Amino acid sequence: MSLDLQSIYDLTGLVALVTGGGTGIGYMISTGLAANGAKVYITGRRKDVLDKVVNAWNSKPEGERKAGMVAVQMDVTSQESILGAKKLIQEKEGKLHILVNNAGQVGPTSPFFNDPQAPERKDIETLGQSLFEKQTFSQWSDLYTINTFSIFFVSTAFLGLLDKGSQEGSKWPGFTSSIINITSISGVIKLAQEHFAYNSAKAAASHLTKMMATEFALKGAKVRVNAIAPGVYASEMTFDEIPPAEVDKIGKGVMPVPAQRAGTAEEMAGTVIYLASPAGCYTNGQEIVIDGGYVAVNPAT
Repeated sequence: MSLDLQSIYDLTGLVALVTGGGTGIGYMISTGLAANGAKVYITGRRKDVLDKVVNAWNSKPEGERKAGMVAVQMDVTSQESILGAKKLIQEKEGKLHILVNNAGQVGPTSPFFNDPQAPERKDIETLGQSLFEKQTFSQWSDLYTINTFSIFFVSTAFLGLLDKGSQEGSKWPGFTSSIINITSISGVIKLAQEHFAYNSAKAAASHLTKMMATEFALKGAKVRVNAIAPGVYASEMTFDEIPPAEVDKIGKGVMPVPAQRAGTAEEMAGTVIYLASPAGCYTNGQEIVIDGGYVAVNPAT
């Protein structure tokens, strides 16, 4: 194989599926994959949002895109919906090479938690009761369902197609299909960032990544499983654009982000492309933190 850039990061002819692929980080990933040759199926609950993205992308001149996108309505919290999407891709493609589990939500938050002047912080008894009373078991369950449980169910549903992707249609020796889970620095750091549920769910997703990588390998599946833990990036969960002055307000660390800015689409897409391309085929069971140094200066696992 040639070591030139276009060869080792080439995605031409690969088939990808990105959950939550129509907005925010998912959109960065979807367009990055399609711009480098992968046919990308983007999924989400809102078909109108997906259609808008797909129509805009597919109308670009061929010089600006190497492959097209397809919109597929899919609810990652529904086994029936997941199987419907699997059936479609099985019939259309017969295989899959890249699965990006990106769909997620923030869930219940505690905006008073880091405000020393908040009435909920007047004493420890009040703080504890405020945390207890302002959230519910069902809120936590709903959040874990989309942020953690969905990774297991989507990945296992598509595992056979991903294994076929490793065996067929690859022009690179040693190529293997890839599951890429979008976790978060929130699952790596020891701070709650005013949302205990989200951070613990992302930590669970990180460990689930490692378990799937190990168990799939031990069971003979030719499918790698890795995770990317983004820091502060523009998304529906934060803002469409994040000026440098807002980065630390979103990060809620005890120390500011050393890079003094939010992450970019190029940095997000580039990391996914590395893991999915021939360059990343010796990487398995890893979580890559892309956060401008946030974890380096804040309490982390």
